[in-house]
Amino acid sequence: MASDQENSQDANAPDDTSEKETTRGITIMKSIIRDRDKAVTYNVNWNADNQLIGSNAAKLASYIGTLVRMHIPITATRWSNKELGSAKDKIWTEILRSFNIEDTTIRKKYILQLAGKRHRGWRTFLTNKYLKDKEKNFVEYDPEYPVKYAIFITEEEWVAFVAQRRDENFKKVSATNRERASNPTYAYKKGRLGYARLEEKILDETKSDATSLPPHVLWKEARVGKDGTVRDDVQHIYDECETLSQSISTAEDQENRSVLSRALNVPEYPGRVRGKGHGCTPTSLYKNPRRRNPSNQEVMETLQALQAQVLQLQKDNERYRCMEKCSSQLKETSEKASINCQNKFPEGISSCQLYLSSPTYRLVGKGKVHNTSGDLLHHRPLPDGHLKVSVDVVLDKDALLPIPDIVSETTFLRDAIGSFVAWPLDLIFIDDETPTKPASKYKGILRHNESVASQKEVFAQGSQQLSQKIGSRQKNKRDLPVTSLPKKGAFVPRYQISLETLVDSSDMATAGAIRLLDMEEDIFGYSCTETIGKEDLEHIFRHQELGVGVIHTYIRFLYDNFMRGNDQLSNRFRFVSSSLVNKALICREPDSCREYLVKRFMASSTNNLYLWPYNSGCHWLLLAIDPLKEVVYFLNSIDGEWTNYPDMKQLVDTSIKVFRSQRQARVPRTKSSNITWIKVQCPLQRNGIDCGYFVMRFMREIINMNQIEIPITYFDEYKCAHYTRLQLEQIKEELCQYFIEKRLII
Repeated sequence: MASDQENSQDANAPDDTSEKETTRGITIMKSIIRDRDKAVTYNVNWNADNQLIGSNAAKLASYIGTLVRMHIPITATRWSNKELGSAKDKIWTEILRSFNIEDTTIRKKYILQLAGKRHRGWRTFLTNKYLKDKEKNFVEYDPEYPVKYAIFITEEEWVAFVAQRRDENFKKVSATNRERASNPTYAYKKGRLGYARLEEKILDETKSDATSLPPHVLWKEARVGKDGTVRDDVQHIYDECETLSQSISTAEDQENRSVLSRALNVPEYPGRVRGKGHGCTPTSLYKNPRRRNPSNQEVMETLQALQAQVLQLQKDNERYRCMEKCSSQLKETSEKASINCQNKFPEGISSCQLYLSSPTYRLVGKGKVHNTSGDLLHHRPLPDGHLKVSVDVVLDKDALLPIPDIVSETTFLRDAIGSFVAWPLDLIFIDDETPTKPASKYKGILRHNESVASQKEVFAQGSQQLSQKIGSRQKNKRDLPVTSLPKKGAFVPRYQISLETLVDSSDMATAGAIRLLDMEEDIFGYSCTETIGKEDLEHIFRHQELGVGVIHTYIRFLYDNFMRGNDQLSNRFRFVSSSLVNKALICREPDSCREYLVKRFMASSTNNLYLWPYNSGCHWLLLAIDPLKEVVYFLNSIDGEWTNYPDMKQLVDTSIKVFRSQRQARVPRTKSSNITWIKVQCPLQRNGIDCGYFVMRFMREIINMNQIEIPITYFDEYKCAHYTRLQLEQIKEELCQYFIEKRLII
């Protein structure tokens, strides 16, 4: 290398070779030898990453090169060879005589590693100088003995060295390395300065109080030319690092690949930190001790602890089995059974309404109560007088959880959608029950004290009565209508009436009855089962707020009726699961949400539009994401901005940037940190209920248009200020027809 070539011209030797060989062109560093004889030593400095810096750093590096040439034969092919141990010790001793360096293991290791680099550079220099021609090809004739360096090399060593270098295996390796190094993608432009001294220079010039700079900052500065310009591809990598550093923790950076390696999409070699130079290790950079293998005693202690946990789990399992065998009388008196097996609730999973009694007695949400023996909440026993409940719909966005979730740090009910929480027994009512207010000083529920979401139930109850009247006319009709939808003005919800008739005459009319709908892997990128309960169907019949089960069922309808068997549509449109990415999970498990989105994006090889119904806690909206073009279409039926959902936007932006990094995409510098968000002027709802129905119709129209790009003013074929009730009823009819044809109820 260049540094070794220059060192070879200005070599110096320890005192046993202090004679000046002017005839051979070897120059001794007289100042070091003279000062050493006078017992004068040089001070050296080290930075925060234990790298050599300061005014004497270059002098020490050159002196190390001289000592290597004197004491290490050029025929040594492996620096780790134990036979070189005595020569390495002599090099270390000579350095301690002239430089003030602590005689510690870490300092010795650094110096000897630097000596190994000088030895490899010395051998490379001799090869390029004497064994290759100007075109860097190996010469066929026997190269002459380098008399100039006879003080370092004997004739026998030279013959052996030439034989090593002419080996065919070495020539192949040499050609490969030369090809790889001939045209680096991001060329280093700081000559012999090195990362450590470059960092020192930057800190001095900026008069910064910092002791170290991030690797990607140094990496960028090392590729700035003399004119101060930065290439676009270098700036792009730097911007990518800035983005990744905001989403990857320090621990993740250390344990896996660094931010710089991720942005460059190259492997990280053990024991080194890319962009920091020689001597910097993960241990010195992150200040964390190296992991060691546990001792036999620690292994035995861990094993004993695990055995104790297994024994406790076996005892718990046996206790729960005994509880299942208890009679109903024992359940009423057993404290454990009163927690998990209340006679008030049917066994299994039942649809329920969730109430709170403070500050007013009111309906705050809907979900499913899980009344099963031995049920645990987040691996912990349920509190006395509580049952495990999964939250599906939130009717009061300001409602607090009765017991905050310590594990996920969740306090609001709206943040628990899709999760399990503990709920008091006396505030859970099965859907077919009529909740009565517990005895208290209040005589009834005042309408002005009820939440806005609860007051919607008044309209819903009227709708239910009307639906029951229509359904009663069809009680004795089991033949299902198969005619198409009537024209406007004569519309009758035939499939809704038929489905409601089937529900009333099946076990779905009882509380707790559910149906399972298989979701294929092609739909959401993983196989899963969607649960449909009685309340999900009643939401459709009564035109109430929709839960994730109904939205996912409609997605399955779109997949079966539009995309299955149609390669063009199935390759163009894909879906994102609202169960895996929603408001609650983004706040609680952002990393898992990001990993799912990136994995979903990576599954495509061409331009795809990913349709994601997003639940913000009490509102549905639609995101249509084109990850390759880095465009996000925002369709919100209440005319809100995406800035109102910062957690959602940050997740999408970060996922697209990580996706960009993993597929090694290059984007213009002006776009490297910007992702295009487009607010589509879609139809708007005129109440607080229709958002789910709007999202389903948005998805249907987008797929029907078969376009990845959505116009800002929406599609001309479907452009309108508001959807009519008929347009929403058509979506409900499609859903009900799908339930009937799939025989999900019968």
